[in-house]
Amino acid sequence: MEIREFAERVLTADSIAKKLLPFEPPVTDDRPGDAFRPALPSRPIALHFCGRKQTPAMPHPNTFSDSLKRAAAHHILANHELQALEVMAFVLCAFPDAPPDFRREMIPILADEQRHTRMHIQRAEELGLRFGDLPVNGYFWTKAQKFSCLLDYLAGMPLTFEGRNLDHTLEFEEHFTTAGDQTGANILRIIHRDEIRHVAFGIRWLRKLKSPDQTDWQAYESHLQWPLRPEKSKGRHFHREPRLTAGLSDEFLDELERS
Repeated sequence: MEIREFAERVLTADSIAKKLLPFEPPVTDDRPGDAFRPALPSRPIALHFCGRKQTPAMPHPNTFSDSLKRAAAHHILANHELQALEVMAFVLCAFPDAPPDFRREMIPILADEQRHTRMHIQRAEELGLRFGDLPVNGYFWTKAQKFSCLLDYLAGMPLTFEGRNLDHTLEFEEHFTTAGDQTGANILRIIHRDEIRHVAFGIRWLRKLKSPDQTDWQAYESHLQWPLRPEKSKGRHFHREPRLTAGLSDEFLDELERS
């Protein structure tokens, strides 16, 4: 299957089922096409983006004994994962001249995002909430519209949004465990392990594409598009070990902790 074909299907499919269809091997990239930057991804009407003030806040962990509150949490997280999938497809279409290895390495990451979305949707349904029952925002997608090069993407998505998720996944795993929901906790643990690989992709390609006279930190910070900034890549509790596993240096993490 052509990478461009897959990315366009993710962006233009009008059903969640089509967006989550797996990539059909083998991977080919013979026709990357012209740059394509849609203003919005196609989605079912119930999942069109709303303003952040129109969408429900993440339920407080103290309420997770209520199964519908946990369902709402999975619904919000499913939208996060779906947006990550759409943003990654956007990058493949917006930057067709990206290095071939970069584009190929993106495919298993998109597959992870599809799987994460399915897991959250399924669990929300098991707890009584269908995907689309709650309004959703397009925060990640909106920020991606400012990406003008691959380094902007690497700083914004793998190293900030997915970096932050290294903390959030552990936090939510604990919240679900405390609520006695081991199924939900296991989902977050699986996603946490995948996010380590995604952050590793981000730092590896940042090092390949940055100016040789820049440190990792300088390249990262200089390619964050406001209002993204380093502190946005941290959760409530900063977990250093998974970031080290992903390949971030102690010097980078010292700067991040200070931010």
